[in-house]
Amino acid sequence: MQFLSTFKVLLSTFAMGFLMASAVHAADQGTAAEAEAMTKRAVAYLKANGPEKSAEEFTNGKLFKDRDLYIAYYDLGGKVLGHGANAKLVGKDLIGLKDPDGKLLVQMLCDLAKTKGKGWSETYKFRNPATEKIAEKVMYLERVGDTWVGVGVYK
Repeated sequence: MQFLSTFKVLLSTFAMGFLMASAVHAADQGTAAEAEAMTKRAVAYLKANGPEKSAEEFTNGKLFKDRDLYIAYYDLGGKVLGHGANAKLVGKDLIGLKDPDGKLLVQMLCDLAKTKGKGWSETYKFRNPATEKIAEKVMYLERVGDTWVGVGVYK
């Protein structure tokens, strides 16, 4: 009987530790609601401060970076205007960029901005700056004039 009681205590301790570790890992990742809220804040910032100051803040500032959440800022033709995870992308035309599965991801995002104006993308694969690994991702974006601003969530 003592063995069974000790086993139950060990099992519940293990389960509690596993649940706590899972919660900590989840806290390291942004949520869909946080991505959507950050996008809306970025749209307001862009409208209030203009494209140059916004591109600089989105790329090099700290207002729009939180764990694995960051701003992607593009024109409708696929040129990177600002990028919170990789400043080297700014100025590059990425309309032909494919994910590891061959999906034209920037084209897909630009088409979403052009046709719907805002919303969630299909799933694609992209490097997660927090883990440095390729992961599945979806992006919430909003069109602003001839540009769009978005924040993705890694799955």
